[in-house]
Amino acid sequence: MRIGILGSGLMGGKLGTLFARAGHEVIFSYARSKEKLTRLAHDAKGKAKAGTQKEAAQHSEVLLLAVHWSKVDDVLKQAGDVSGKVIISCSLPMDAANTELIVGLVTSGAEELARKVPGAEVVSAFNNIPSEVLFSVFEARGKATPPSLTYCGDNERANNIVATLIRELGFDPVDLGSLQNARYTEPMAMIIAHLAYDGAEGPELVYRFEQFGN
Repeated sequence: MRIGILGSGLMGGKLGTLFARAGHEVIFSYARSKEKLTRLAHDAKGKAKAGTQKEAAQHSEVLLLAVHWSKVDDVLKQAGDVSGKVIISCSLPMDAANTELIVGLVTSGAEELARKVPGAEVVSAFNNIPSEVLFSVFEARGKATPPSLTYCGDNERANNIVATLIRELGFDPVDLGSLQNARYTEPMAMIIAHLAYDGAEGPELVYRFEQFGN
């Protein structure tokens, strides 16, 4: 699968690297420097390369949007037409200080993104897990019980694609239904962030849903 990374910071860089190591073609884009994109592509190995936002959008079937909420409009403008693409949204609608959600209750960041790109299929995923744990989960595939990872979206084909990617990275995908349910997963990300970054155990934190008594 061809995957474009729109936002190659901590989360986008790590997820793009793991997608490449899982065998996908990856284009890293939208970072502070071209050198960083080139370094990410080199370190990811596999079929990874650096490119522009437009190249990432044009040559990919799936796009990972992993930028600060204040940069969403800019990156979409530079990406150009994204009609027909599956867009994985892991960008939380945070304020400039990254301390509070600025969208919620009656909508969500993922739903607002979907309104900006009506020709694409948006799936919310990867935004309630710390980036610090991604490599450990990937390396533990097949050796440990996989942690859960939620996703939600309104298109079955797009949801299935994202569930497959989640599984390939070592997580157990948990389908939460329609994109509207991002209204609940985005605040959940704040709980995970509090435990990961303010707790005593550190940021390598995962969660798991289990059916008790079965």
